[in-house]
Amino acid sequence: MNKIFCVLILSCIGFGLLGCSNNPYGDSYGVADTRTVQQVRYGTIMKTEPVTIEGEGEVVGAVAGAAIGGILGSKIGGGSGSDIAAIGGGVLGGVAGTKAAKGVTQRQGVNLTIKMDAGDTIAIVQEANPSMVFRVGQRVRVNIDGRTARVVPE
Repeated sequence: MNKIFCVLILSCIGFGLLGCSNNPYGDSYGVADTRTVQQVRYGTIMKTEPVTIEGEGEVVGAVAGAAIGGILGSKIGGGSGSDIAAIGGGVLGGVAGTKAAKGVTQRQGVNLTIKMDAGDTIAIVQEANPSMVFRVGQRVRVNIDGRTARVVPE
């Protein structure tokens, strides 16, 4: 029964972490993006650099891993030995959960330096999209909404 419970918890955490991901590419919009006015500016790509976008799900992974590790650790031994195993399991589970969540949420991105037609130069980092390859000298459209922006080919 305890093994089934642990497998169920691990499955829920895994699906929860995967379910939080969305498509941040220039060709995908969320419900919050609809019916909003975006400023459109045009420019030319001056530089592209591959980057790694670090995940933000570490806290969920750490808490879930610590809980599962603590539960599993408490099943070892009896009395104070069980308490020590629960604490150790919680710590190790938290570390493992953090690493797992980071690996699941880590993405490949691109840092684009763009010379805008108005004369200023900006840089935007967005997730890399295999079907949207950017090259130096390419004309692009920059859609700006408040403090966020996305770059799409013109």
